[in-house]
Amino acid sequence: MEKPSFFSDKRFSYEAAQTILEGKPDADLKQHPRFVDLKDALGHLKRIAGKPRKAREKNGAINFDSEEVRFILAEDGSPIEAYVKERKDTHLMIEDFMLLANKEVALFIDQKAAATKEIPFIYRIHDLPDLEKVAELARFAAEMGFPLRVDTPKNIAASYNKLMLAAQTEDRLKLLEPLAIRTMAKAVYSTHNIGHYGLAFSHYSHFTSPIRRYADVLAHRILERNLDGNVYRVDASKLEEQCKHISTQEKKAADAERESIKYKQAELMRKHIGEEFDGVISGMIERGMFVSLPGSKAEGMVEFRNLADLYILEESNLRARGRRYGKDFRMGDQIRVRVISVDLQKRQIELEYVGGDDMAGNSECNQYLNRRCNAISFPTQQIKFRSIWLKIKPGHRSHLE
Repeated sequence: MEKPSFFSDKRFSYEAAQTILEGKPDADLKQHPRFVDLKDALGHLKRIAGKPRKAREKNGAINFDSEEVRFILAEDGSPIEAYVKERKDTHLMIEDFMLLANKEVALFIDQKAAATKEIPFIYRIHDLPDLEKVAELARFAAEMGFPLRVDTPKNIAASYNKLMLAAQTEDRLKLLEPLAIRTMAKAVYSTHNIGHYGLAFSHYSHFTSPIRRYADVLAHRILERNLDGNVYRVDASKLEEQCKHISTQEKKAADAERESIKYKQAELMRKHIGEEFDGVISGMIERGMFVSLPGSKAEGMVEFRNLADLYILEESNLRARGRRYGKDFRMGDQIRVRVISVDLQKRQIELEYVGGDDMAGNSECNQYLNRRCNAISFPTQQIKFRSIWLKIKPGHRSHLE
């Protein structure tokens, strides 16, 4: 491995390069003096990129394709519209080459160390998934008619890939994608290489983006000093401390990005208070169910207390069943909801279930009854509203109507 030199005839945006691959370049691109060469080069790169991608898939890499929400903003910064960023061939092509470069750098350092002794390096590692969470997902997927083989790490990866492929054509399975991602361990930085399960790489690092990641800067510094036959070793314990710090800061940055997206989604949905949408149940907790809304992918909550039944949440948090009417709400169900209120500071959206049947009840009436029942006391004992039975006198019961 040695230092390369780059000579560029044209700097492309992803979108401009994509127009050439699709055979739809604009007039300015066609006027470039080396347009034919550039077109041939892009086509060649696309063909090459497919080879390492196929090799990763064959080795058991998991092809998660999570949706990335973006916003169109007004001049004052308020969101006008939300959309899901589309991943095109040019994005995949560059990603393939970046993954290959990251892997080769990590392999180079490891092989160089094998010839001498350990060379401390910064690896990007990814452990095996949480088997309990995997088992829960498999049970739920089986209920949806999509069995998963999860007896070995290799079968887990193969099953997840089949799920991602099926979700491209079956909308009901798309909800399983984020659930599958939640079963996975978090990739972190470490000097102790255990491989990268998600990519099916025995060696992996972050090398290709030193302008935006400090981990890549560290990798560049160590790699450069180990070229041309030189051997350079940093202090392993200090480098491990840096790895832990970078991993912590990365999580903070990811959390901040996620919260900023939630804020913009809430800001956008504030303009739609009172409107109805067909959403998909995307999560459940004791208090209620989260519903993902179309377009913006914003999540709001429908609280169980506003429904006309007492709902019991299963241990798996994948389904809630009404005690009286027996109606089920399951992850992935499509339901009709209305936007009731938005709290920008908390980035929370309150929704009302308006599914059109008698299970919804009258939310204002339900809230009133909740308040009254919580306030009423009898001489013998206090009403326990969370119970299906109200004990009025010893030995007598009255069903909660």
